Amino acid sequence: MATITSTTANSTSGNNGQSYRGPFAIMTVLFFMWGFMTVFNDILIPRFKEAFTLNYFQAMLVQFAFFGAYFVGSLIYFAISVTTGDPIARIGYKNGVVIGLLIAAAGSALFLPAASLVSYPLFLVALFIVGLGFAMLQIAANPYVTILGPERTASSRLNLAQAFNSFGTTIGPLIGGYLIFQYFARSGAHGTDSVKVPYLAFSLIFLLLAVIFFFIKLPQVGEGKIEPGAGALQHPHVILGVLAIFMYVGGEVSIGSSIINFLGQKSVAGLSALDASKYVSLFWGGMLIGRFMGSVELSEMKTRNKQLLLVALPVAGYFVYPLAGIPTEPKYLPLLALCWLLFQFGRALAGRTLFIFSGTIVLLLLLAMIQGGPLAMWCIIGIGLFTSIGWSNIFSLALDGTGVYKSQVSSLLVMAILGGALLPPLQGKIADLAGLRISYMVPLVAYGYVAFYGLIGHKVGRKNALPAAA
Repeated sequence: MATITSTTANSTSGNNGQSYRGPFAIMTVLFFMWGFMTVFNDILIPRFKEAFTLNYFQAMLVQFAFFGAYFVGSLIYFAISVTTGDPIARIGYKNGVVIGLLIAAAGSALFLPAASLVSYPLFLVALFIVGLGFAMLQIAANPYVTILGPERTASSRLNLAQAFNSFGTTIGPLIGGYLIFQYFARSGAHGTDSVKVPYLAFSLIFLLLAVIFFFIKLPQVGEGKIEPGAGALQHPHVILGVLAIFMYVGGEVSIGSSIINFLGQKSVAGLSALDASKYVSLFWGGMLIGRFMGSVELSEMKTRNKQLLLVALPVAGYFVYPLAGIPTEPKYLPLLALCWLLFQFGRALAGRTLFIFSGTIVLLLLLAMIQGGPLAMWCIIGIGLFTSIGWSNIFSLALDGTGVYKSQVSSLLVMAILGGALLPPLQGKIADLAGLRISYMVPLVAYGYVAFYGLIGHKVGRKNALPAAA
């Protein structure tokens, strides 16, 4: 049986109800940064597809390299935790963050020689290294956020942190599309030259953040040396949660990666890559709205205040987004109204809300596959609203009740980000063979399983699940 040798380990906020707003605010910077940079992959795919004359499968290797690194990095972490004890329990969450930032900085810097050598394989290596850094960040940051306050509101807190992640993914395509497709796309130069400066800037920002996090003081909440062993695997709901994260990330990345090419088809919208990238921002912007709404709905806020914010947030997004160059149209309003309605049906229950929202995504994908034109376009874009709470709810449901194994469980869940590496190339292969619209069967199946986890899977093996996880 695993034991804890550090006295700080018993001071988890989940046990004493204490919250740490200052440290939580600092951690949201990380969620913003990796969201901002991760969504750049959606810009790189059409850029590299054109520059290196790739088919869909080859272009989707961008996601395979990036998200495959999550699996490799997390597998290494899990193996170390099983054989010698939990690494984060030894070095602390803050040092885990610093290490992740330094690795991500190194991978970003590698884009410079990759562009100079015009080497697609070297770009994939660079993305793999960035992914390793992000894996460490995810392993450290996600469980840390869940324990910076009462366990019963962990889903709300993680949804709020993920909302800042979505803020990064919302403005990322706007800035990335402008820089890569326009500002740095010099006439006569190879297409890969346009990625040099953005990724060099990323490298410098990660180095700066690493220095800041090294010197700031964060509370040692829930840390302690855990003896070797795979205690996380004793929980059936964790194992099912790992598969749910695999499916969720794979489905979400498959959709986000294909939007520009999907909207470029004449049977759908016939948009240019630059114009379509703005709708990628709306897809991720929907996640921003949904995650803020999810944080409110799953919080312990007074009912009246909840309802006011649940109306104000989507309305504000609809009118503010166009000011930032993100196109919203009247056709988007029914999707916002549906999102509000589904939160009412979710009744502030993480599992129930996950089931309802994932089931809605399945229906939207079916419509997009059957129909073309504007309906298919808005079904795909609208999925951003309903996939919003997926990561946070799955993660918190899987972590619930795992006690001292939270970091180990986190490594397993981050390992499952492998779905983002495997499902997009699978979708790309089906798109090459049968067409892009038919290829959406891949995320359809993925979200079907996520719906199962929200309804039944998170309860398997649990005798005393919290009411919020019902």
